[in-house]
Amino acid sequence: MKRKIFITLTMVLAFGMGLMAQNLKTEKVKVYGNCGSCEKRIDKAAKSVDGVTKANWDKETSMLEVTYDPAKTNLEKIQTAVTKVGHDTDAMKADDKTYSSLPKCCQYERPKK
Repeated sequence: MKRKIFITLTMVLAFGMGLMAQNLKTEKVKVYGNCGSCEKRIDKAAKSVDGVTKANWDKETSMLEVTYDPAKTNLEKIQTAVTKVGHDTDAMKADDKTYSSLPKCCQYERPKK
């Protein structure tokens, strides 16, 4: 009897987790940067946003691929977190002082806004 209850609860939990995973959204956004240090900083900033489950910035394409729960956050909040650490996106510009404080290797030619 206990085994049947355990199996049933396990199946219900697995089904519920599957439903939650279906609600996740994956999007890409252009984020300016140059190197591995930029990658760590951008990924960390994106992952710091509540609801983000994955973040991966590709230095070759300058694209951040981010997976998140749209019930908890949105792309604007994620981009805001990235700009707060000094990296511009196509939609938002980082504060000039924050950008200037980046290591020289991380400073890129900023897009005109």
